[in-house]
Amino acid sequence: MNGAKTPEPLTRAAELDHLLDAVKALIIPFVQAADDSAPLKGTEHGTRSVLVSSQKPDELVRRLALELPAGEGRGEDGLLQTIRDILENSVNTWDQGFMDKLYASTNPVGVVSELLLAVLNTNSHVYQVSPALTVVEKHTAKALANLFGFTGPRAGGVTCQGGSSSNLTSIVIARNTLASDSKIHGNPARPLVLFTSEHGHYSVEKAAMTIGLGSRAVRTVPVDAAGRMDPVALRAAVVRALAENTTPFYVNATAGTTVLGSYDPFPAIAAVCAEFRLWLHIDASWGGPAIFSPTHRAKLAGAHLADSLTVNPHKMMNVPVTCSFLLGRDTAVFHRANTLPAGYLFHADDAPTDDVCWDLADLTLQCGRRGDALKLALAWIYYGAAGFARQVDGAFEVAAYFAERIVQSSDFVLVSENPPPCLQVCFYYAPRGRLGTAAENTARTREMVRRLVARGFMVDYAPGPQGSFFRVVVNVQTLRGTVDRLVAAIEAIGGEMGEGNRAL
Repeated sequence: MNGAKTPEPLTRAAELDHLLDAVKALIIPFVQAADDSAPLKGTEHGTRSVLVSSQKPDELVRRLALELPAGEGRGEDGLLQTIRDILENSVNTWDQGFMDKLYASTNPVGVVSELLLAVLNTNSHVYQVSPALTVVEKHTAKALANLFGFTGPRAGGVTCQGGSSSNLTSIVIARNTLASDSKIHGNPARPLVLFTSEHGHYSVEKAAMTIGLGSRAVRTVPVDAAGRMDPVALRAAVVRALAENTTPFYVNATAGTTVLGSYDPFPAIAAVCAEFRLWLHIDASWGGPAIFSPTHRAKLAGAHLADSLTVNPHKMMNVPVTCSFLLGRDTAVFHRANTLPAGYLFHADDAPTDDVCWDLADLTLQCGRRGDALKLALAWIYYGAAGFARQVDGAFEVAAYFAERIVQSSDFVLVSENPPPCLQVCFYYAPRGRLGTAAENTARTREMVRRLVARGFMVDYAPGPQGSFFRVVVNVQTLRGTVDRLVAAIEAIGGEMGEGNRAL
């Protein structure tokens, strides 16, 4: 037609191709530096560490000098410079010295999965806009649930935004199931109470605050010498709560506690829950992936007795953060507890049949949902369950080796069991086997942790009855040589600090 304008061409694919190449040139050396530094770990004192460039917040603010343009953008040059600055001033979790938290780097397939999710950029709230990701999530959740012994026709689960979110969702489901009026009328007049061990994750108390029960609704249960919940004490706490005219409704057991890595005795706890008709949830955020290992899955014996279970592949399995599943034997219970009418989103002609819900946001608390299940699915396809088993077994072997190194030295006192129940090794540095006062031990530990950063190690510490102790976390990529070099670095720092470590 005369006068018709030629449509402007889209060049997004070419722009993406160009930017990916430019960014790849920055991130590959970032990962390569971590690989190259592994044999040198512990010798970085006085040189710039690959792990992190330590700075105080105000120093980093000045160094980054971050500006968001009020007018025209800074284009490719500004983008790449900002990426360089972020890489240079971030913790390199790919580095072997990152042994601080219950997660570490991802892996190459993890980066690929994040890239695919970024390209798709869809919300996994309704099937219509995320058909493939919905099928992936349902299939992956069911396969994972089956490993824990949830094998009914509606067994499966959903992803949530981290372990705390999964635990929160489980409490909401339990309350709305066992006290069904609360879904409409709120918490009942007779106070609801829930139980977790003294070593349980703080997210249980935070969840109680969030849903209006208050943190005082959470009753902590004593643990044994290994950090496992005492079922006898649990039963006594439930009886006491009933005598106080409150309504016990939920028990949180733990598979892999945050500090000692302990696994609670699930069959005995389940028996108490069955006696009083309480919802049993297992927080296996950290220790759950042991289910892949024929050697270590016995730690999770009785998990099938739970009503719900949290597991975070982004922890032990090095799947990208965040990837957390809430699993159960009957996802229809999840749906009934959380569903609300929203005709603009969940359409009547797409309503679930036979209690199978394909609009996954109708099972969870959040509407905006990233396709996090894809991260585990692609890793599972890439490594296979057998590959996961080898990774988990290898990590447990390194943790056991680490604990044995601590036991063999006269300058350490092991706090964990030997071998440790999970992948963290807890110990005191005690020159010639002598511990000081709690205050002295805490001061020594904190100072040594601080000095370790300059040697390329980032580890954590936790409070204990004799003061704070080291808590070092092994992951599936940790090498035995890294453990040897960490022990040597701690011993070297101990020597620098002097006899009795009084120079704190």
